[in-house]
Amino acid sequence: MATSKPLPPRFAAPLALALLLALALVADFLWASSSSSLRITTLTPSPSKTVKGKRAKDVERVVGHLNATYADLPAPRWDWEEMPAAPVPRLDGAAVQIGDLLYVFAGYGSLDHVHSHVDVYNFTSNTWTERFDMPKEMAHSHLGMVSDGRYIYAVSGQYGPQCRASINRNFVFDTETKEWNELPPLPLPRYAPATQLWRGRLHVMGGGKEDRHEPGLEHWSLAVKDGKALENEWRAEVPIPRGGPHRACVVANDKLFVIGGQEGDFMAKPGSPIFKCVRRHEVVYGDVYMLDDGAKWKQVSPMPKPDSHIEFAWVVINHSIVIVGGTTEKHPITKKMILVGEVFRFDLETLTWSVIGRMPFRIKTALAGYWEGWLYFTSGQRDRGPDNPGPKKVVGSMWRTRLHL
Repeated sequence: MATSKPLPPRFAAPLALALLLALALVADFLWASSSSSLRITTLTPSPSKTVKGKRAKDVERVVGHLNATYADLPAPRWDWEEMPAAPVPRLDGAAVQIGDLLYVFAGYGSLDHVHSHVDVYNFTSNTWTERFDMPKEMAHSHLGMVSDGRYIYAVSGQYGPQCRASINRNFVFDTETKEWNELPPLPLPRYAPATQLWRGRLHVMGGGKEDRHEPGLEHWSLAVKDGKALENEWRAEVPIPRGGPHRACVVANDKLFVIGGQEGDFMAKPGSPIFKCVRRHEVVYGDVYMLDDGAKWKQVSPMPKPDSHIEFAWVVINHSIVIVGGTTEKHPITKKMILVGEVFRFDLETLTWSVIGRMPFRIKTALAGYWEGWLYFTSGQRDRGPDNPGPKKVVGSMWRTRLHL
C-alpha cells in the first residue's frame, strides 16, 4: 500500500497561514451578523429619510430613527363621548370650575389672533350657556388663574398674539355680580406662572421671565378675601427650586403642589414688528414640589414622564390629582414636539403616580373639569393622528368619560 509523501516545507507555511485567515474571516462574519441583528431591535433602518431644519445633515448620518410614538406609555383605553364643542378653538387658554360651570378664558385662536372673552359651559345641561368680555387691559394667554368658589383671580400673562410681551396686571371677577376689579400689580411680569390660593393668600410662582424664555424662580403672595386685596404690595416667599411655565399648581390636604413644567419657551424674533415667535431650546420635566409648612419646598415622586402645558389640565377627585395630556420631551432625533395622550393619577395619601387611562387623542393645554362622575376636557392643540404625536390643529372640542376613583 502506497504512503503519501509529506508536504514540502516550502508549501506548509503558506497553507497554514491561509487556513488561519479563512477562520478569522468566518468568525468576523458571524460576529458582524449577530451585532447587526441586535441593532435592528432598537433602530429601524431609514437611510433615505431626511429631516428639515438646521440639524438635517446630522440626522442624515443616523442609520435609523426612533418610532414617533416611542414616548407613549402603556395605558388602558377608555370610552370617550364627544360633547358640544366650544364656540371658538383656543390654545393656551385658562379655565376654572365653580360648581357645575366651567369658565373658559382667553387663549390663541391662531398665532395671529387671540381671544378677549370668556365662554361658560354648564355640566348639568351639557351646553355652552354664556359669553362675556374680559377687561381690555387683561392678558390674552399664559395667564395664572384660580378661584375661591365665587371670585376668579387672573394673574399676569401675555398681552396680544404671537410672542408679545407679558404684563404684570391682575384682575378679579365676581361670578355673582359679573363685575371686574383690579388687584395690585405683580412685582414683575410673568408668562404662565403657577397660581393658587393657599391659607388666605394668592400665591404666584415660577413662570417665564420678561424675555419669555428664562425660567423665573420668584414666589410672591398677596393676602386676599372676597375678591379684594388686603395688602397694597406682594410679599416675597420662599423661591421655588425649579422655575418655568406651564405647570399644574394644586392645593390639596392643606398642601401646595407644583407639578411638571418646562424651562425655556418660544421667544419673539429680535426686531420683528409683530413679535414673531421663534423656537428656542426647552427642557420639559416631571418634577413635583410640595410646600406644607410655608418655609421649605419638598421634592416628591416625579410624574411617570416629563409633562408640560398642564396648568389647567387637572382635577382633584377623591384624594387624587388627575392630569390629562400635555407635552413631553422633544423627539431626540427630529427635535419635534411630542404631545401627551395619557391620563395620570397622583395619590395624595401615598404621594405616588400611576397611569390610569388614555385620551381619545394626544393634546396640550387642555382645560379639564369634573362633575358627577364625569371627567371632561376641552380645547387645546391636538396631535396629527394615532401614529404622529406632533401638534397640529387648535381645537375647541369637548369630551367626557366616566371616572370613579
